[in-house]
Amino acid sequence: MPRIMAFDYGTKRIGVAVTDPLQMIATGLDTIHPNQIVDYLKRYLQTEQVELFIVGEPKQMDNTPSQSAMHVKGFVNLLKKTFPDTPVEMMDERFTSKMASAAILAGGVKKSGRQDKGLVDTVSAVILLQSWMERKSFGF
Repeated sequence: MPRIMAFDYGTKRIGVAVTDPLQMIATGLDTIHPNQIVDYLKRYLQTEQVELFIVGEPKQMDNTPSQSAMHVKGFVNLLKKTFPDTPVEMMDERFTSKMASAAILAGGVKKSGRQDKGLVDTVSAVILLQSWMERKSFGF
């Protein structure tokens, strides 16, 4: 069964997470600079099948797009153009960074590790993907 891949997009870093082949577990894969994401994905897709891309949709508390929404839209367009056979789905990413920071803290990571923004981005992508998987399993 192909994997599902999720992205926590940022202008400096993109957190990447992926499911196992049975689509039961979300795992942090990497943090990639936006300029390197296409090459990274091309290499990854040479060895792994991915059936769907999930991209975090940045929203404000009133459900309107946040300031970074235009950058995310550009990233989604890039994915669709470069990988036209892989559908892209958006998912609300509110609170994923706060949840990621809390999970890292609860995991006992030392202060130097907690300050690693790349780690936060990767864990945010995992939370995003896990939330999508839970939503799917409950039929939302």
